[in-house]
Amino acid sequence: MTPITQPSNGTPVTGQPLIGQPVDRTDGHAKVTGRALYAAENALPRLVHAVLVTSTIASGKIATIDTARAEKMRGVLLVMTHRNAPQLPKKGQAGAGDMPAGRVLNLLQDDAVHYNNQPVALVVADSLEHAQDAARAVRIAYTSSHAALDFAKAKSVLVKPEKVQGSTADSERGDHAGAWRAATARVDALYTTPVEHHNPMEPHATVASWDGEHLTLYDSTQYVSGVRNTVAKTFGILPDNVRVICPFVGGGFGCKGSTWSHVVLAAMAARKTGHPVKLVLERPQMFGIVGHRPRTEQHMQLGAAGAGRMTAVRHDVIASTSFQEDWIEPSAILTRMLYDSDSQHTSHRLARLHHGTPTFMRAPGEASGSFALECAIDELAYAAKMDPIALRLQNYAEKEPEKGLPWSSKSLRRCYETGAARFGWAKRNPEPRSMRNGHLLVGWGMATASYPANRQAANASATILPDGTAVVRSGSQDLGTGTYTVMTQIAANALGLPMEKVRFELGDSSQPKAPVSGGSQTVASVGPAVHAAATAARDKLIATAIADPQSQLHGVPAEDIGCELGWLFRQSVPARREPMAAVIARNGGRAIEARSESKPGDEKKQFSMHSFGAVFTEVEIDPDLGMIRVPRIVAAYGVGKLMNKKTGHSQLMGGIVWGLGMALMEKTEMDLYNGRAVNGNLAEYHVPVNADIGDIDITVVDETDPHINALGAKGIGEIGITGVAAAIGNAVYHATGRRVRDLPITLDKLI
Repeated sequence: MTPITQPSNGTPVTGQPLIGQPVDRTDGHAKVTGRALYAAENALPRLVHAVLVTSTIASGKIATIDTARAEKMRGVLLVMTHRNAPQLPKKGQAGAGDMPAGRVLNLLQDDAVHYNNQPVALVVADSLEHAQDAARAVRIAYTSSHAALDFAKAKSVLVKPEKVQGSTADSERGDHAGAWRAATARVDALYTTPVEHHNPMEPHATVASWDGEHLTLYDSTQYVSGVRNTVAKTFGILPDNVRVICPFVGGGFGCKGSTWSHVVLAAMAARKTGHPVKLVLERPQMFGIVGHRPRTEQHMQLGAAGAGRMTAVRHDVIASTSFQEDWIEPSAILTRMLYDSDSQHTSHRLARLHHGTPTFMRAPGEASGSFALECAIDELAYAAKMDPIALRLQNYAEKEPEKGLPWSSKSLRRCYETGAARFGWAKRNPEPRSMRNGHLLVGWGMATASYPANRQAANASATILPDGTAVVRSGSQDLGTGTYTVMTQIAANALGLPMEKVRFELGDSSQPKAPVSGGSQTVASVGPAVHAAATAARDKLIATAIADPQSQLHGVPAEDIGCELGWLFRQSVPARREPMAAVIARNGGRAIEARSESKPGDEKKQFSMHSFGAVFTEVEIDPDLGMIRVPRIVAAYGVGKLMNKKTGHSQLMGGIVWGLGMALMEKTEMDLYNGRAVNGNLAEYHVPVNADIGDIDITVVDETDPHINALGAKGIGEIGITGVAAAIGNAVYHATGRRVRDLPITLDKLI
């Protein structure tokens, strides 16, 4: 087991493999000195500014729109509405449907309004202030129609989605009714999660510039290739005519995985004005057009027979979606694979509302689903009079229950053991309201964490330059997760170069194609491609040295040649060595380049691939005021081989912090009259701050997965949030004896 620790400095120890070491971020200096350039900071010549005008009704049509005053205001270049916007192929929906990037967009192609905060006009001016002033001067009158805004009423007409994460919407195994009747311990409960919004520190932003028929977009995105392809389809132009640049992202969490309306609107305005156009969403607009986690209502039925063996499992999910586009929160997917049971039934249904379309939000499905499932498991443990860990171990799945496949790797038992030992779980008195710290009620709760190990095809190139340095490229993205650093480690390790002599470049759609940075798959997808490209370039250099009569390594078998700190050497005779740069210099001085693609094969047909963890939480609750504090969280994870212990620690900690926010704070309050978020700002949409966070103890257990990819690496960006809300909810029950099944758990629900 490997506790994540950080050395006093971030320098790797010479001679040790770079992979896994807790090295400092290679992009850290650029970020703290302000040299890291984010989308809105691209100051192009003749740049002008755009501001969106958004609807104030949830459903209806634009009756009249008066732009006369705005058009006459100082500095205004364009007021674009449905009356003068360029008409696009298929009314702007030519790029829709190609998930995750292609969504149904609102591009001023008609007068229809589908949700509050929908783009209905765009003002372009010579300064941001002039554009904002003119946007306020646009006068719009609407003809409203009935809007479905009440989730309780919308449930009267449910829609069954065709697919849920590539699988069926429903699953059925065994005799649930019979197993339910035979169960000696039962839980039958309803759990709800609210609408939540992502709120990355960097809002969505795009700078669009045309050069003839060629469009360049500086966009804050999790998927440069996806934006390129979607925008090209939307305009009806070749993808080669669109270039998307995004070297840095100030947080994404899923909302920047799709191409939203503002990206195309900026490009439309740039073409119409002949200027590069910058469009940055205002914080309240982030609560409308760029997605959210939908509301869910989850009905759980768990039944267990003797010794806590689960015989009946049922998980029925209703999630909100929009009228424009169906999007499902796959909350019951986790239930299908996490525990073994004789019968299991799951279902997913949609309730349509006049809201903007939901989207991916950190661990979509698993975050909301783990709250319901893991709280229900805790309730079942009380009903069966068992320790919550013992109940989970009694129903431990030795193979994937739904598909019957073996796990590619699974270290969940060790996660339970390690987490429980570090937390001190054995000292827990299971009776509710039995533990105190002074006058405060103390509760201990735990839950299982899990997330799929995803991977897609990715490409990379590696070039060893004549000076003995290297440049490695892949069109991936760094959301602040450490991709620059991890890929530099992987490349330097394969090339045999010090990290300071390797430069990794990403964030440009002209680079070798990589998948979306979502689904915790960037390291698992791009890492093997980078490793393969770097290895191929190194092997080309070795072959050059072997064929060079002047080389110290002339005629040496390739398998006897090693690379270390910029030198090639004979492993059987280490004194026979020479610098890489010398080999290149003697052979024409031309850079050595290799490209590689890494993609999954049939391994997912042979193995079920997931990461697992166990989360333990302690809460302290004032019995008079209902105020909740979380003094400590202990978590243990099995996530394959960590590429960097320091960035890995940051990712897991960030997920845990978000899980605390999900449990206790986050909720978008939607106005049932007009469909607008009434707390659409960071003053009233509450997220955790430093003062809310106690001690967080994270351990990653040693795990080898030979099947996921050549590096044995699984993603860790999303597993950290899973299980946390349930663990806190379970701790709240232990402290108070009151079971809160509706997130967030606020003091009014405890008084």
